[in-house]
Amino acid sequence: MSTFTTSRTDLSVRSSGSRGSGLLRVIAMIEGAMARRRSRLALMELSDEMLKDIGISRSEAFREGNRPFWG
Repeated sequence: MSTFTTSRTDLSVRSSGSRGSGLLRVIAMIEGAMARRRSRLALMELSDEMLKDIGISRSEAFREGNRPFWG
């Protein structure tokens, strides 16, 4: 059985007026998009038995796995 792990860095923005906060928001957005993509790809790699355990069909996993990373 394969194990998939994702990590997330918490990039909280303390001051909305500073230049760095905009950059931190962009980094957080990119990081979120990358995490979604990894999760979707991992979903497509699950066996039929694993998908059944979580209540998702192979076609649903395939459809989710092929969504764009930004959506």
